[in-house]
Amino acid sequence: MASSSSWSFLITLICIFLFMGLSFAGDPFKFFNFEVSYIDASPLGVSQQVIAINGKFPGPTMNVTTNDNVVVNVRNKLDEELLLHWSGVQQKRSTWQDGLPGTNCPIPPKWNWTYQFQVKDQIGSFFYFPSLHFQRASGGFGGITINNREEIPIPFDMPYDDITIMIGDWYTRNHTSLRSTLLAGKDLGKPDGVLINGKGPYRYNDTIVPDGIDYETITVHPGKTYRIRVSNVGISTSLNFRIQNHNLLLAEAEGSYTVQQNYTSLDIHVGQSYSFLVSMDQNASSDYYIVASARFVNQSQWQRVTGVGILKYTNSKGKAHGPLPEPPQDEFDKTFSMNQARSIRWNVTASGARPNPQGSFRYGSINVTEIYVVQNTPPQMVDGKRRTTLNGISFVNPKTPIRLADQYKLKGVYKLDFPKAPLTGPPKMETSIINGTYRGFMEVILQNNDTKMHTYHMSGYAFFVVGMDFGVWSNNSRGTYNKWDGIARTTTQVFPGAWTAILVSLDNVGVWNLRTENLDSWFLGQETYIRVVNSEPTNKTELPMPDNALFCGQLGKLQKPQDISYATSMRGNESKFSFMMMVLVSAIFVVFQ
Repeated sequence: MASSSSWSFLITLICIFLFMGLSFAGDPFKFFNFEVSYIDASPLGVSQQVIAINGKFPGPTMNVTTNDNVVVNVRNKLDEELLLHWSGVQQKRSTWQDGLPGTNCPIPPKWNWTYQFQVKDQIGSFFYFPSLHFQRASGGFGGITINNREEIPIPFDMPYDDITIMIGDWYTRNHTSLRSTLLAGKDLGKPDGVLINGKGPYRYNDTIVPDGIDYETITVHPGKTYRIRVSNVGISTSLNFRIQNHNLLLAEAEGSYTVQQNYTSLDIHVGQSYSFLVSMDQNASSDYYIVASARFVNQSQWQRVTGVGILKYTNSKGKAHGPLPEPPQDEFDKTFSMNQARSIRWNVTASGARPNPQGSFRYGSINVTEIYVVQNTPPQMVDGKRRTTLNGISFVNPKTPIRLADQYKLKGVYKLDFPKAPLTGPPKMETSIINGTYRGFMEVILQNNDTKMHTYHMSGYAFFVVGMDFGVWSNNSRGTYNKWDGIARTTTQVFPGAWTAILVSLDNVGVWNLRTENLDSWFLGQETYIRVVNSEPTNKTELPMPDNALFCGQLGKLQKPQDISYATSMRGNESKFSFMMMVLVSAIFVVFQ
């Protein structure tokens, strides 16, 4: 029988346990350790330095579930500063975790830093990558899969398995060399190839593909249906994705379930992610080609810029053979590709991250409160440097991040004067950002006056793609808008000599990046930020600045030398929780002896 003093001890211990465990209540935590370093690899047969996560290139896929709290402890073992960006993760109430220079000071070499964010009310296929210094051109990327909660049905039968594929153009020069080329005012030139999951092409042609290149093989079971998630993590090349003799049933695009349609191939532009349902319903007499080839180019001159992997049935009887499946034959006519993009529609009856149907948010009936026409141009000279612009402004990242400057009420770090239409004067280099209205409803027209395809990404939100067409946008163009089932996504294509219109509800307080995903143009200044402020600050709309926030720029003097034990404390909470459980169980055992 337990004594009164033993009961008192137990009650006290339980109170302490509950107090320490409060942070673990509610939604689950998922913990990741990322060691970012260089490794040597030869994806195209030429030895080069690539950026790996935990020694792997590409990095591991982060597999989480809606509303999980994600904790990523990052150890920077590069020789330069680092930030990781979680592209497509909306970071609701948590702009501090976005991993971009407008919101975060960089992680110095040899330092740890811990990201903590919640994938609140999100599902879908995304990816992460290093956002500084052109590093994505050397790797450091990996997939992010956000699964539905068990109680929320998915709008298709549960697939047999889930497969992540990273495709992208690739150079045999590393990011520092490519960066120097851009800073010298030169183009990067044609890529050396296309990688599929960090590997070069299968030797489908002895003349085009040299011997000895490692290629990706995906093994599948006949008769099963797989969910295949594909992201274009490259630099600037739009890619057509296809699997020989297999239909691609489109199911989801960057967090939105789509109307399910079959495609024999789909154009996937830089920064975009899709997931397909693919049934393994073909004869197993041979393997099948997986192809990612460059779009809108002379195929005979770009033959080497083709990624080829192998789809292998477990009962396959032979190797893939013959020519690759044909891409669309429209080098000079982009109408087919635009019509394909328009065919991607929102599944308004399916549940997304929440039980209610996606279409219950009737975006087409909301009044627009602010309009921006955002126009790019080909690279041009600005202040003696070859730069890229939006509305005549080439963005300059401040030494003190915008959100940090706001926190400490610093003046002169940026200007809230990004123009609502293209400037008529000469281009200029400035830190000019958009002053967004909290709970406003913004219309953005992206006008591509460049000669190449661009994709544009907005952090913090999913926007609705309501229209696109060739020519110059005008007020009359609104008559063509899709106000019912335009896809909600984070990255949209804008064809050369064309426009794309998006609508976005500014319900997420913070500082959010609007940029081209074409890495070369982004590096040279084609971006801005949207600042969304709640005039009545509250933790309900934005979480406080994290205790481990880094300082730089004007606030650099506030940065203390790194305390490694603190930097890794979030990861330690996982074992701390287990330890508390053991202490409590042991105490109960002692009391009742």
